[in-house]
Amino acid sequence: MAASYELKASARERVGKGAARSLRREGLLPAVIYGDKKPALPITIPVKETTLTLHKGGFLTHLGTIDVEGEKHQVIAKDYQLHPVRDELLHVDFLRVSKNAVLTIDVPVHFLNEETCPGIKRGGVLNIVRHTVEMTVPATAIPEALDLDLATAELGDSLHISAVKLPEGCQPTITDRDFTIATIAAPAGLKETDEAEEAAEEGEEEGED
Repeated sequence: MAASYELKASARERVGKGAARSLRREGLLPAVIYGDKKPALPITIPVKETTLTLHKGGFLTHLGTIDVEGEKHQVIAKDYQLHPVRDELLHVDFLRVSKNAVLTIDVPVHFLNEETCPGIKRGGVLNIVRHTVEMTVPATAIPEALDLDLATAELGDSLHISAVKLPEGCQPTITDRDFTIATIAAPAGLKETDEAEEAAEEGEEEGED
């Protein structure tokens, strides 16, 4: 299951751009908690701790706890805004998560055994079609990642979602096809060599006739 984090927060009464700028000068960040059929709750969270949590990775796939003046809310970050120039956090949207909730999230794909992959060792290139897969997952069992093993992948192979062992209770939102996650593509030079070899073999066979 994905890791979790906890942030301290305070209820926020003032809203708007002016109030947000004032909060940031104080080292605070405007945010909101919504969902679970409850009113939206505007809050402030510390910029430093929230930025550190973001940079640890998996911010949009890890469950978190927001402690709002002693009342704890289990949440998952659904969106965040960055400054277009300074790349600083400007705002975060958190979704309340109940114990039996099912979430739709993008789960990252990890590729295993690249160094021993037969196709890559022959000069092939891992062409990643999907870095993440949108999935429905139980809130209490969010997978850290999907593992795709390249140990037996050859040149020209297409690797589909069916090659991934899915965690229990998790399934892709795309269900009508066995979609591609990655391919082992041959570089242009190798393709030309293979084609030349095939042409030569065909010529030899014709000569024998």
